[in-house]
Amino acid sequence: MTPEQLAEAIHAVLAAAADDGDLPLARQDVPPVERLRVERPRSREHGDWSSNVALQLAKTAGMPPRQLAELVAQGLERTSGISAVEVAGPGFLNISLDAASAGGLARTIVEAGETFGRNTSMAGRTINLEFVSANPTGPLHIGHTRWAALGDALHRLFVACGAAVTAEHYTNDAGAQMGKFAASILARARGTEVPEGGYPGEYVDELAAQLMAERPDLLELDEDAALQVCLERGYALQMAQIEGTLADFHVHFDVWFSERTLHESGAVGQAVERLREQGHVYDADGAIWLRTTTFGDDKDRVLVRANGQPTYFAADCAYYLSKKDRGFTEKVYMLGADHHGYVGRLKAIAACAGDDPEVNIEVLIGQLINIRGERMGKRRGNAIFLVDLLEWIGADPVRYSLGRYPADSPLDLDGEELRKRTNDNPVFYVQYAHARTCNVARLAAEDGVDHTQGFDPSLLEHPTESVLLAALGDFPRVVAQSAQLREPHRVARYLEDLAGHFHKWYDECRVRPTSADEQITDLHRSRLWLNLATRQVLANGLGLLGVGAPHRM
Repeated sequence: MTPEQLAEAIHAVLAAAADDGDLPLARQDVPPVERLRVERPRSREHGDWSSNVALQLAKTAGMPPRQLAELVAQGLERTSGISAVEVAGPGFLNISLDAASAGGLARTIVEAGETFGRNTSMAGRTINLEFVSANPTGPLHIGHTRWAALGDALHRLFVACGAAVTAEHYTNDAGAQMGKFAASILARARGTEVPEGGYPGEYVDELAAQLMAERPDLLELDEDAALQVCLERGYALQMAQIEGTLADFHVHFDVWFSERTLHESGAVGQAVERLREQGHVYDADGAIWLRTTTFGDDKDRVLVRANGQPTYFAADCAYYLSKKDRGFTEKVYMLGADHHGYVGRLKAIAACAGDDPEVNIEVLIGQLINIRGERMGKRRGNAIFLVDLLEWIGADPVRYSLGRYPADSPLDLDGEELRKRTNDNPVFYVQYAHARTCNVARLAAEDGVDHTQGFDPSLLEHPTESVLLAALGDFPRVVAQSAQLREPHRVARYLEDLAGHFHKWYDECRVRPTSADEQITDLHRSRLWLNLATRQVLANGLGLLGVGAPHRM
């Protein structure tokens, strides 16, 4: 029996009590199943699952919580698969399942396969999730790396919870930095130093060498023509490198949105006029302003300078309106640690566009990260690049290590520790648990244990089995909560706990016969079901983090 099935059972008891008049609530006032929380108790001595439904409903029903809890407990005790229900404290329900009901979860998970853990908690929501959004003037650095890992994990979580999500990269390919980028490439092609404010680093030398190979006449062109070649070709080469690096990091984007297109299509100018129609644009000192202070910003923002040039902020407004026009009810921005000042102005844009800044826009800020180790700085001008992390540490350790911490906590990781293949390394610990489940299944098959030939869930009654089953059943809740709170690290920490429970079970319970003359029974087969269920949940959880689930290690 899964937590969802228990929630359905609780709902059925409440609905029946409301119909019979035992519960002073109209049937329509009984909370829907998705709002009835069923969680693992802190102590296994308190049963398999617990619920605070009586505390949740007591005020609405006008009943003391314990009295309401007793009413629900009586109904649940008549439910098949539930062995006991205890009312504890002010009105908590502690629910124990019979062995067969608890063990049946193993079959449920195996048969659900990759869909186990998926839910509908975010169904009907249309979300634009923007993350990374790097300038195409250099390789992705360590700051981009954190949001690449967390943003992609959030994308996977939102999809798993039923939302319609578009992962979007906003390419900042307009503005002065692109001119500096082109000038830096041309300078290195000429063998001179990059101009002040330009881009140093080996990657610029490499781009210059590639352009010289493609265009031997580059240095014969006049200044404007040479800069244009460096701009367009350097931009294309750098974007190809960014996209390739992200693919190697297992990060997928549905949309690569170019800032250039906002200017070239006239969308920036149109955005200014649309916001003027909303009544929030005014003219002062020869410039055009957006009155963002009306909506909590610390100062009004310039949209168009006195010289007629639009600001970056004007492009931000056009970009927000583009998302709105494309039908995204919710727009999630994932920004770096140096973007705290953007929160107020982005929310003000939403309000000026007629949206609710508390509903239609969400801004997440990530904190700084440092990865220590002797390999740092190999290709740097003044940055640590993702491509070097992938070569040195590997995608899985980097993604998992970044995914297991809250985004708002600064990180200082040791690169050499992330490379270790020991149980002290969390990613190895979890991946090894998955590989072990695969090995158990292989060896069991060699010994003739076939899970399809029998399953008796009542046999899964060893203490380590009840703990492991309870942990497996908690996975859907962890997925839903991780998405709701925007905290992928909850999945990682769950997987580490699950791996620990599995290793303890593996040490205590044998799936294979221990000798050649031991007869294969349904106990072996049932335990193989449990092994396969654990393998599936580990794989599903690692998949949500964008981390591989190896079959051998």
